[in-house]
Amino acid sequence: MEAIRLEFQPEIKEKILKLLSGFSSEELRIVDEDDFYDPNFKENKRKLEVAYAKLKNGNEKLYSIDEVDSILDDTFSEYDN
Repeated sequence: MEAIRLEFQPEIKEKILKLLSGFSSEELRIVDEDDFYDPNFKENKRKLEVAYAKLKNGNEKLYSIDEVDSILDDTFSEYDN
């Protein structure tokens, strides 16, 4: 299933729910945002914390767009032949 987030004025909530009630529970499931659980959240959070710690400690090398472009050009040229 896919998920989207809707933001709407409170006065149209009833109209939206009425429209959505026409779908079966197999086609559509309404999930309260407070109840939404991302199964990858903890792993993604850990990865971000590690990356941030490396950045903060100066152990991570940052590249500009031009530097990345040059690195990719060099890499591609190695494999062109």
